[in-house]
Amino acid sequence: MNGASREALASAREQLDAQTDNASVDATKLAEELAAVTALLDREVSLRRVLTDPAQSGEARAELADRLLGTKIGGPAAALVSGMVRSRWSRSRDLADAMEELSYSADLAAAQRSGRLDDVEDELFRFGRILTSNGELRRALTDRNASVAAKTELVTTLLGGRANPVTTRIVGRLVAQPRGRSLEAGLDALSKLAAHRRDRVIAVVTTAVPMDEGQRTRLAAALAAVYGRQIHLNLDVDPEVLGGVQVRIGDEVINGSIADRLDEAARRMAG
Repeated sequence: MNGASREALASAREQLDAQTDNASVDATKLAEELAAVTALLDREVSLRRVLTDPAQSGEARAELADRLLGTKIGGPAAALVSGMVRSRWSRSRDLADAMEELSYSADLAAAQRSGRLDDVEDELFRFGRILTSNGELRRALTDRNASVAAKTELVTTLLGGRANPVTTRIVGRLVAQPRGRSLEAGLDALSKLAAHRRDRVIAVVTTAVPMDEGQRTRLAAALAAVYGRQIHLNLDVDPEVLGGVQVRIGDEVINGSIADRLDEAARRMAG
């Protein structure tokens, strides 16, 4: 997002944090209601345009939103929607995109309250790895000819009882409402949102064999010292690494694997 939309989203995030910091607010219900508003804005493009029309005052836009949604969503969700439509948006779609982000953030706040945010982060990462290695599953979850009910039921079958309810819920929503993204891109965005809730950086760590607790702790501490922020490790095992460790943080790769060293030696010999 650019310009006005970026400022509006920053303000909306602050409002959401204030809501979810309040123990009396049901974060799960808030997430569901914001997701429903997102779906409405996606379906009703003309409504989305009216609610972001700069020719109308913010108060007029908020009054319209209250008339349409006030009796259908709870007070916390209504307050968030009202604040968002009062803001200026560079594009009408940005309002829907921001609403979606807040819906997922509210669910992640529910996981954080219960002390299970780390579990959700890990489960999202592992589910993404499963998708990468299982083309049949990916096709089933992204098949445009399959009903939304069938795809969400498949998610429930795969994750229900095995993963945190928040994980099952947000993955099901991502499958039901991809909003033009690939499933992998959606999972990556969710992982980044989860990390943001703790102001952490995600490091994807690939090793030949599983790391023990001491190794994970030392690596996390070393990376935190380099980046000046707390680091959350998503661990992956790949026998082809041969040894050492490969760390990917965003677009940056720190490669200390034996395989990489062999490749480098071969390149030097060839040169």
